[in-house]
Amino acid sequence: MPNKPLDTALLDRAIMFAVKAHAGTERRGKGFPYIVHPMEAVAIAATITSDQEILAAAALHDTVEDTDVTIDQIRCEFGERVASLVKAETDVVFENRPEEESWHDRKQAAIDRLAAAPRDAKIVAIGDKLSNMRAIARDQYIMGDDIWQIFRLHDPKEHEWHYRGLADSLRELENTFAFQEFEWLINRVFGSKTNRE
Repeated sequence: MPNKPLDTALLDRAIMFAVKAHAGTERRGKGFPYIVHPMEAVAIAATITSDQEILAAAALHDTVEDTDVTIDQIRCEFGERVASLVKAETDVVFENRPEEESWHDRKQAAIDRLAAAPRDAKIVAIGDKLSNMRAIARDQYIMGDDIWQIFRLHDPKEHEWHYRGLADSLRELENTFAFQEFEWLINRVFGSKTNRE
């Protein structure tokens, strides 16, 4: 049976834009091109929706945070909705504070922002966060507790606090396979809360 025709023009443009924006960069400590992560985020989001603007935002979600691309450029190229979805996934920068010092505040701001975000933004976020959690689970399997040394913040309890907070903020998606996998991986990496009580 042939594939059904689908208008993917917006998503195709977003993917090409993201490929160009992330060109020549490595996913931190992974040894593969950065673009693999946004493409995984798109694949995850596509298990929940076929909305091309949401999928485009998943492809573009790290362009503003990790490259020279601005929100205004995203707005100009892809429209207001895509730009607002990308902005919801972009970490707040705390001026005049080193990244290590502002880590907890930045992550709390992201958790709060996602908790208040509409479902569309949460779908983009679960693509990103599940991709990250999959990478952490794979690396932990290979490296054991040494995994935490590759992060700017080495305390696994802080990372657990962050990911459990993200899960709480994304709970609106709890009926999706993506969210269920996300929560399962959190418990696998950090240990089940019930087993510790």
